[in-house]
Amino acid sequence: MKTIRDLDITGKRVLIRVDFNVPMNEQGEITDDLRIRTVLPTIQYALEQEAKIILASHRGRPKGRRVEKYSLAPVAGYLSGILEKTVQMAGDCVGPEAEKAVAAMNNGDIVLLENLRFHTEEQANDPAFAKQLAALTDVYINDAFAVSHRAHASVTGIAENCPEKAAGFLLDKEMSYFYRSV
Repeated sequence: MKTIRDLDITGKRVLIRVDFNVPMNEQGEITDDLRIRTVLPTIQYALEQEAKIILASHRGRPKGRRVEKYSLAPVAGYLSGILEKTVQMAGDCVGPEAEKAVAAMNNGDIVLLENLRFHTEEQANDPAFAKQLAALTDVYINDAFAVSHRAHASVTGIAENCPEKAAGFLLDKEMSYFYRSV
């Protein structure tokens, strides 16, 4: 399986599908950050390569509606603290807000797209939605093992529309463990 290390990502827009479906308390504070910390090696590697890092995730089950309690904005703030680097929050995952956030990126910048599941097209693996996601990036990296079995736009649809794609370090580790166990 090809990994992020096998691709030249320097200066490229790299969309990393992560799983930031983290639990939060009623004050919007993250109560368990394991899912964030497990993808840090992939993010750090992309930073070292001076890529333009676009993070995409879902959180909760908002059923295709914008539900503020499922916003990823608290995750952007939390990740900024861990990385000691600003993580910009895009107001949406597709459309003008996402496009504007990505267009403004410099090498080494990070943008977290808003919750993919605010759009019904994500779980429906809508081809037009997948193409919108793919248009944001040059390289697609899947580092979300927990959703890799799902035929969602941010997992399978985008991969069909990105010529350069690979696994992140977490997905590679999980798949290696799986295949050793079988």
